[in-house]
Amino acid sequence: MSDNITIRPATEQDVPLIQGFIRDLARYEHLEHEMVATEEGLRKTLFGERRYAEVVFACVADDPVGFALFFHNYSTFLGKPGIYLEDLFVRPEARGRGIGKRLLAWLAATAVARDCGRLEWAVLDWNEPSIGFYRSLGAILKSEWQIFRLTGDPLKALAAEGPGR
Repeated sequence: MSDNITIRPATEQDVPLIQGFIRDLARYEHLEHEMVATEEGLRKTLFGERRYAEVVFACVADDPVGFALFFHNYSTFLGKPGIYLEDLFVRPEARGRGIGKRLLAWLAATAVARDCGRLEWAVLDWNEPSIGFYRSLGAILKSEWQIFRLTGDPLKALAAEGPGR
């Protein structure tokens, strides 16, 4: 792993850079059509009154070449918080230099320092290079779990059936 890789937290001034990394990730995952995040929305949710997630950059010679966006979840079985890695992306020209591993090591150290019980994430089933990389770190694929998601109109329809907020 290269010693000139540094990890730094994002600042509000980095919002355009964060949005660019998200767009690059969406393009890589063939999901650019789903990417609707705006700078205004990112600024509000990452740096506003309530911060929903955190972002760190992996830098080489102070140039951001990778990023991770994560937030806390909670395990009732462990009775502890965890860290959920929503996005990890390293620019193609910077891959193969240990940057992804450095980001994951930083997240693991953060999880340990914050007394979290686990670090977890999801990966697209076709992304064999990433799956192989994660397995090489000792990560376990939890194939017995299925992810469900409500968005858009179905989310709004269910919300309309709930008590007023």
